[in-house]
Amino acid sequence: MTTRNTPGTGDVDPAVRAELARLRDSIDNIDAAVVHMLAERFKATQQVGHLKARHQLPPADPAREARQIERLRTLAENAKLDPAFAEKFLNFIIAEVIRHHERIAEDAVHETAPTAG
Repeated sequence: MTTRNTPGTGDVDPAVRAELARLRDSIDNIDAAVVHMLAERFKATQQVGHLKARHQLPPADPAREARQIERLRTLAENAKLDPAFAEKFLNFIIAEVIRHHERIAEDAVHETAPTAG
């Protein structure tokens, strides 16, 4: 028996509560790892953005992005994760990276522009 009454009323079997707490702790740890990994990824992409700006390279690289999406879809399939979900997730990240690269490029243009005076 997992519940004695209506779910959420506090009448849940203590063993079920313990298992739920254990699983939620694991989820919390994974979430923390994902955030830290994304932070590291964005540190690297910021460096890419500065390198591109210094050499007047475009913020986006559609060929690389397509390769990355295909690679991630394959990784997702191998990990038993929905490849469509993985692609949506990566597209979201890529869009944010491009936005950062565009801002870095704009800042670089303003830094090198001659001032009136």
